Amino acid sequence: MIAKNISIGENGHVYFAGQDTIVLAQEYGTPLYLLDEEMIRSNCRVYKNAFKKHFGEGSCPLYASKANAFKRIFEIMSEEEMGIDVVSSGEIYTALQAGYDLKKAYFHSNNKTDKDISYAMDNNIGYFVADNIEEIKAIEREAEQRGIKQKLLLRLTPGIDPHTYEAVSTGKVDSKFGSAIETGQADEITRYTLNQSHIELAGFHCHVGSQVFAEDVFERAAVIMLKFSAEMKRKYGYITQQLDLGGGYGVRYVDSDPFMDVDKKVSEVAAAITDSCNSLGIEMPEIHMEPGRSIVGAAGMTLYTVGTVKTIPGYKNYVSIDGGMPDNPRYALYKSSYTCLLANKMQEDCDFKCSIVGRCCESGDIIQENVMLPQSVTRGDLVAVCTTGAYNYSMASNYNRIPRPPIVMLCDGRSYVAVRRESMEDLCRNDL
Repeated sequence: MIAKNISIGENGHVYFAGQDTIVLAQEYGTPLYLLDEEMIRSNCRVYKNAFKKHFGEGSCPLYASKANAFKRIFEIMSEEEMGIDVVSSGEIYTALQAGYDLKKAYFHSNNKTDKDISYAMDNNIGYFVADNIEEIKAIEREAEQRGIKQKLLLRLTPGIDPHTYEAVSTGKVDSKFGSAIETGQADEITRYTLNQSHIELAGFHCHVGSQVFAEDVFERAAVIMLKFSAEMKRKYGYITQQLDLGGGYGVRYVDSDPFMDVDKKVSEVAAAITDSCNSLGIEMPEIHMEPGRSIVGAAGMTLYTVGTVKTIPGYKNYVSIDGGMPDNPRYALYKSSYTCLLANKMQEDCDFKCSIVGRCCESGDIIQENVMLPQSVTRGDLVAVCTTGAYNYSMASNYNRIPRPPIVMLCDGRSYVAVRRESMEDLCRNDL
């Protein structure tokens, strides 16, 4: 199976996190987001243990909240002693509602508004990850008004192409994010920041992309960033305390995607960093990375009920489901691959090629093309889409005025609602 928490029961049903998906669909209805809490916690511990083992004390992973943000996930991150990165006031607010200590939070974004910056400081944000000089000026102004010294990292672009989706490639020189090392702008913003009275420069950040499988992407980024750190020490006497390499280890959406050994990958990055620090004559800074997808991606599954099955002889077959791009827009955005299963008929041969499509009045409302399902697929069957824990709920919308599904957590053989299903009343709650 595509993930270790998916299995097939003797009854021919898909089991997720040890529980029968057909039973869960009957109890909670569809569409339905499922999240395997035990896998989420396990993934957090794998990262934490790898960082402690290979980078030493002080270095730690930060959960990338944009992958999936709701109160319960922040409670879990707090319980697992994970740092977090946040990218909006809304994510900050949600973390606060969950009781998360924002001193361990890093606030990203290429365009924080004055209100965002003020709100974050009012709630004692630990660190800003600043994108540009305009933002540095705004942070300095807000910090001066409060009589504090605000810690921050500078986001730099190392000029690395991670060979991933163009839309999630963020480390190239012409990226909308950060200040490029190659153009001299990284040097300029570092010098400017060091001259501010109410800002403490804690280090540097880069992010080369998402869903990365390439062998040496993070190693190459680390070496470039450390060379820049050594240059800043030589020119300005600045010693880098923290180096954040961003997130991005890939997860398996389909069988052709490789398994990632996080401990092994982190050890390889650590070796490259150690060698580089030794050759440059600098101390190793605290190392951070920002796993999001690789924490929650495979911990998720979405269940749908089949509606119309449409056959156009000699052309194409369509299997329509009761969800679609409002709860999973990733195919429409990125042509993302998914593994799709007919969850109640896993003992039957898959001999029917079809497109799994949503219910929206939109020709681009597609979950996956060229899926093989049993010929018997019919109204009322259950489709399971695997590896939907990241960037599904967090990117969901009410397009076509469709309510968003609930999130049900699975843990120790039990299930509970973490986010309730939206009601029709919810759709009009803010209408006047």
